[in-house]
Amino acid sequence: MLDSNQIHVMIEQERLEARIQELGKQISKDYEGKEILLVCVLKGGVMFMAQLAKYITVPLTMDFMVLSSYGNELISSGTVDIKKDIDEPLEGRHVLIIEDIVDTGRTLWFLKKLLEERHAASVKICTMLDKPARRVKPVEAEYTGFVIEDEFVLGYGLDYEQRYRNLPYIAYVSKADGEEK
Repeated sequence: MLDSNQIHVMIEQERLEARIQELGKQISKDYEGKEILLVCVLKGGVMFMAQLAKYITVPLTMDFMVLSSYGNELISSGTVDIKKDIDEPLEGRHVLIIEDIVDTGRTLWFLKKLLEERHAASVKICTMLDKPARRVKPVEAEYTGFVIEDEFVLGYGLDYEQRYRNLPYIAYVSKADGEEK
């Protein structure tokens, strides 16, 4: 468990939710006349997707996947495991992957390739946060909430050891009491 002195607000709730509303409007405009399948990467993406879906005006369905490359660690293991696959057929459908954060890019690179191989009409990515400093795979999201520095973040679905997902804002974690990363 982290000490509360290590957790610092990075993106306030109001700013975060305003940006999510803007993303919903942009997605609605871009997919006008189409139906989309939102594929949420659990567990981190669920709060983001639930809020985002409220602002998408085109017809949509939702499905969920569980992928892991972190376990209970602060850094990626480098291997992506599918723990739960989607239930919906993808052939001919417009798929929008909903992710909490793009970090190394390994998970999204793997997932986008997998969904394209399943013959989706299109596969795009919407991420709440993008951390390009850590990228090792060439992944670009079509929709990005915020680009952030190389900090370990939590809140609004993001966790550390399954905790802190319920914070209504994005926070970063400092290394030790009072010491900033």
